[in-house]
Amino acid sequence: MRTTSSSQQPGGEDLLKSFSVTDIGKKRKLNQDYVYSSDTPVGNLPNVFIVADGMGGHAGGGFASRFTVETMMEEISADEHTKDPKKILRHAIESANEKLRARAAEDKKLFGMGTTIVAATFQEDQLLVANVGDSRLYIIGKKKIRQITKDHSLVEEMVRAGGIDEETARHRPDKNIITRAVGAMEDVEVDFFQVKLKPGDIILMCSDGLTNMLEDEEIRMIVDGQRDIIEKTEKLVEAANNEGGKDNIAVILVEPFAGAEDYDD
Repeated sequence: MRTTSSSQQPGGEDLLKSFSVTDIGKKRKLNQDYVYSSDTPVGNLPNVFIVADGMGGHAGGGFASRFTVETMMEEISADEHTKDPKKILRHAIESANEKLRARAAEDKKLFGMGTTIVAATFQEDQLLVANVGDSRLYIIGKKKIRQITKDHSLVEEMVRAGGIDEETARHRPDKNIITRAVGAMEDVEVDFFQVKLKPGDIILMCSDGLTNMLEDEEIRMIVDGQRDIIEKTEKLVEAANNEGGKDNIAVILVEPFAGAEDYDD
């Protein structure tokens, strides 16, 4: 899946640009990642960007990621009375969790399926992020990269508890075991993050098929070294595949202030 779009931010002077890609990688037979990008309003949200990384059986993972994103978009589009973006995203994810579990109960081939979700929306310079699982959102500036989300994974919990360091965690064989997923439990716990953006910031959303193959600084250098948002996205996928491409790869890049002058980060 390869899509590109750009639009004028409502009430703003800066052009918003985005580009998204999913890639099957080098080892998988199925692509269970799914992305959604809308630079224009959906319901009461000014824009929506989502990465989902599905899991569960031969058919379950791909179904879970697509079904969850499509259900979220239906809920966001239909939510006419809620203005708060956080409430809109929370309700959409909770509804998707409930409906995904109902589908799994109806079809034994889909039993145990689930998906990560990282979703973002922003207006002017305010970015809101919702996260379940270990798909990530970063903000990339000229000289640094910041991971905004926190992984809901077994090894990341060990890192936060001080049991292991980041380098050890990166090479553990159980690093892909996640502790939260849409569809896994009756109630889904969603983390939210709100960040103020600056001109020159680039938003990266991705599945672990990218971050398990590339270090954060490698990602930053690839993004910084390409001419435009399309080239940046495709070079990230290419680099992950060159490092082994052990999983599906999903990438969304967003330039919220593409027409603005960069700041010196």
